[in-house]
Amino acid sequence: MTRTLAEGGNLCACMPSPPDCVRPITIAEGRCDAAPRHRIGVFIFRWAAVESIQSDAIGGSRRRDLDRVYVMDMPTIGLIIQGRMLMSPKIPCASMAAAAAVAMFFTWGIHGPAMGQTTMKPPGFHHLHLNSVDPEAALTFYTQQFPSTAKTNWAGLPALKSPNNVLVLFNKVATPPTIEPQSAMWHFGWHVTDVRKNLATYQSRPKVKLLPLYTTEEGGFVFVSSDTWPGTGGVLGLTKVQIADAKAKGVKPAGGAGFAYMQGPDNATIEYQGDMPAERFNHVHMYQDDPFCAQLWYQRHLGATAVARGVPGPVRTEADCKVTRGPDRSWPALERQGMFRTPTAAVTFGDVALPWYANPGDKPLASSRGQLYDHIALSVSDLDAWVAKLRGEGIRFLEEPYKLGDTRAAMIQGPSREAIELVEVK
Repeated sequence: MTRTLAEGGNLCACMPSPPDCVRPITIAEGRCDAAPRHRIGVFIFRWAAVESIQSDAIGGSRRRDLDRVYVMDMPTIGLIIQGRMLMSPKIPCASMAAAAAVAMFFTWGIHGPAMGQTTMKPPGFHHLHLNSVDPEAALTFYTQQFPSTAKTNWAGLPALKSPNNVLVLFNKVATPPTIEPQSAMWHFGWHVTDVRKNLATYQSRPKVKLLPLYTTEEGGFVFVSSDTWPGTGGVLGLTKVQIADAKAKGVKPAGGAGFAYMQGPDNATIEYQGDMPAERFNHVHMYQDDPFCAQLWYQRHLGATAVARGVPGPVRTEADCKVTRGPDRSWPALERQGMFRTPTAAVTFGDVALPWYANPGDKPLASSRGQLYDHIALSVSDLDAWVAKLRGEGIRFLEEPYKLGDTRAAMIQGPSREAIELVEVK
């Protein structure tokens, strides 16, 4: 567990770098009391107040009575570029905040509860369900590339189990599954402990197809994001104008840890990101027609943890959550023409994140059912209670409760037509 605290906008932090910080941090004369000789790791972390107190610095209400806030080690989406020995027994909070601000692309914080958000126990992330022409071959591929995973079987379906108790389920289909028209599902990703080591390993394996990250519209590319110009302003990329400015100023790539991609079975896009403490399933990256509205939807209806943006901006409500997609594409990107990265939002279920960008196309996102990334699944302890709640809130049910192996499930539709299965896990 990593612990941080904030007061008046100044952030004190003890970042994880094995061994993790073990002492509480308290405010004392504007300094951070923490275990010495820790460095900033390659992390994005979420801010989870375990006491019912909030602060401006973590996106909460304007109260000044914060004594201690704990930050839980969370799924990493962006990156903090690795620093060296930035923690000592006593470091001024402002200095630590400045160092972190220079180092990171994003830092996301917990929002307070959305109006009307459920008080029921939030679901956990259960599985990602893929359609595949050859599930056994797919399982062999994934266990080879991510050795912490294991083949298993769940509800009569072949499955891949991640060390964090997350599953990837496979449904055998007769024809290759499609990813068009574009649905809300984009790709899924793993944490790895050494992204450069993984890259070298994958380069030595002829059956692994690495996907280039294009650095400009002209076509230059890298395999790891940190081998090109770093992002700025909380965005994981640079626009044409920003790239020209970076070139003029002689900005150099940071190198080291970063994110990278490969093509998996059935043409799945798989992200691997490091350097992290352990290898595990980490996120499903998505698109949404209205990113801020979708964040409110997941928070209100499913009790998700809404993750605040590192980019300055107002806290959105249902009255102003519809925000036009930003006009500028940025790089690095899997597409040579670049990609739209604003607006962006995210939620988490346990240690799995669902980050998303705005719909990249001009048509509404399509249903995910029957496509490669068929649906995501969340675990709930009382399916009947959740069904009653969601039905009362007018949520569309794609499938009424049905038997699933030794348990039951139901299927609902998300804000951008993504299919979400609710699996009862007692």
